[in-house]
Amino acid sequence: MTYDWDWNAVRDSLPLLWQGFRTTLLATVLGTLVAAVLGLVAALAARAPARLVSLPVRAVMEFVRSTPLLVQLVGAYAVFSSVDPLTIGVVVLGIHYASYLAEVYRAGIDAVPAGQWEASRALSLSPRRTWQSVILPQAVRKVLPALGNYAISMFKETPFLAVITVTEMVAEAREYGAYHFAYVETFTLAGLIFLLASYPTSLLMRRLEKRLGH
Repeated sequence: MTYDWDWNAVRDSLPLLWQGFRTTLLATVLGTLVAAVLGLVAALAARAPARLVSLPVRAVMEFVRSTPLLVQLVGAYAVFSSVDPLTIGVVVLGIHYASYLAEVYRAGIDAVPAGQWEASRALSLSPRRTWQSVILPQAVRKVLPALGNYAISMFKETPFLAVITVTEMVAEAREYGAYHFAYVETFTLAGLIFLLASYPTSLLMRRLEKRLGH
């Protein structure tokens, strides 16, 4: 038994998938920005001398890392049902990946040579100036490839947003396929779009990692 590929379905569904791709890309970009900023804040808070600050932050990060993204999306959507679903999706994606990026930032900060801290103290730099001008620029440079890889992972997990009614690319493919009985064509096309978007980016991250490693 052979399957008759329907090129008309590909042609007709492509504008809808492109519209969904824009939503997917928007969620990824905004989610990555939230994760990058919040992850850095969490990493710094987890290093705070005050245990009243560091312990709750670490507990929250462990909780987020230990629960599935899908559960977090559904839970947030149930609690904040009056909020725009895309906004909920972006925030949940950002918080979810921030819990992982916090560890990436921590590793980057720990990788800064001890001599940099000693030199900052010798120059009588304030703690704020030390972090802002010496430590963080070096730490962020070291973790850029990892940040990019997590952004790619987020991009590939955006289909989960469909459970909170966000019509991203896979949701568009499913809706068109259900209405026109063309699942194979639409899901194949969606998969190719994911591949064309994520694979070159992953190659770029590998080159960046090699370049920064020297």
